Amino acid sequence: MKDIISTLTMKELEQITYRALQESFSQVMAETLRELDEAIASGRDKKRFYLKDKRTLKFESVFGQVELKRNYYQDKETGKYVYLLDQYLAFDGTKGMSPVVQDLAIELAVTGVSYRQAGKAMEKLLGYPVISHEGIRQQLLNTEVIPEESVPLEQEVLFVEVDGLYTKSQKKGRKGREVKIASIHQGWERNGKRAKLVEKRHFIHEGNLPFWEEFEQYLMTTYHYEPTKHHLVINGDGAKWITSCRDYFRHNAIFVIDRFHVARDVQRIFREHPRYRSVRKKLAAYDSEGFMAELNSAVGTLENEKKEERLEELIAQLSQYPEALGDYRKKLEKKGIDTTGFRPMGSAEGTMSVFARRLKNGRSWSKEGLDKFIDVMVALKDNLEIKTLHGILEQTQELKQEPKAEKPPKHFVEKLKDSSAEATRNNLGYLKQAIGKPITAALKGLRGI
Repeated sequence: MKDIISTLTMKELEQITYRALQESFSQVMAETLRELDEAIASGRDKKRFYLKDKRTLKFESVFGQVELKRNYYQDKETGKYVYLLDQYLAFDGTKGMSPVVQDLAIELAVTGVSYRQAGKAMEKLLGYPVISHEGIRQQLLNTEVIPEESVPLEQEVLFVEVDGLYTKSQKKGRKGREVKIASIHQGWERNGKRAKLVEKRHFIHEGNLPFWEEFEQYLMTTYHYEPTKHHLVINGDGAKWITSCRDYFRHNAIFVIDRFHVARDVQRIFREHPRYRSVRKKLAAYDSEGFMAELNSAVGTLENEKKEERLEELIAQLSQYPEALGDYRKKLEKKGIDTTGFRPMGSAEGTMSVFARRLKNGRSWSKEGLDKFIDVMVALKDNLEIKTLHGILEQTQELKQEPKAEKPPKHFVEKLKDSSAEATRNNLGYLKQAIGKPITAALKGLRGI
């Protein structure tokens, strides 16, 4: 027994078992498809569908490559040639890839680092090269996001976080593009010790209209939003295209300067200054007048030319909208709106960091590739339906955060278990060793998986 154990490591055992099960389940998949194909052939309208011959179906799956012969028909009504098996399963066998592999590739490409890394991750996970990075890109370019129906509004206020993200262009000599992004939610709800944003959605400015005009159209399409009834609380930095929301929405919107950027500037300017503590206190207390007074009184006391210049720039910027430093909740209360449960704004930076990790870091984009990628990325975040070459993309439960799908019929599961047991019987070399040896006994248990 010691001799047997010494020739096998845990890593080798796991690899052998995994590869054997992959091969076994590929056989099970092929046999199941053959049985379905024959059942379809027996029950088809034989006057309409003429059986011409059998042709090879070969595709990559999470188990490895699956190959079989399936029936090829001529539809006498249309004159076209079809695979009824593919039609019944909502699957295009000519693409050479299973829907699960396709969905996994797209998801890894969007949520991961790059197309190339997604391809490598799938190879490491499945044990063989499934799809190239260019193949993944083409799969993503052939997707279509299906718009959702309007979302009802539970209250009078919508919260908006806005920021811009600069991306590089693939074409030489052409300037990059600032992607303008808004995340919208309906407030906060407790999720254990943390607060969760309610009905969060993302808006990407891609049209020719000014940002806020296109954004308002998005609100009316996505939500039951009425410009004369609902109020917006808009958080962002001091970019002109962001602060122009004050003129566009007027009394129906409250602009809040992003406190992350202000706090960061204060730290960089005053970090070793004796007034640093008092400046931070005024900012944290939403004391806009006191905060601006502290900034103005600090002019000329920094003993650093660059910091003095940055301080003057900060004062000039905030002087345009000092009210944006105040507490938006008090302004809503003056309008008669209950602000119970409302929290400070400031998730824009977190939202942008998620997009930046995938869109920046030295990457350059074509306009078509960038638009499509962002559309799919937003769809995954907002749980929108994505139409692919193989149907509707099924997100992993971790991303979708929905209850698990219903289990398949019991008789179908039992049939697959029986088939897998039969398929694995002669695929594991260790099962053929002498009876009574520990490894043999252990591996024999795999036959019932």
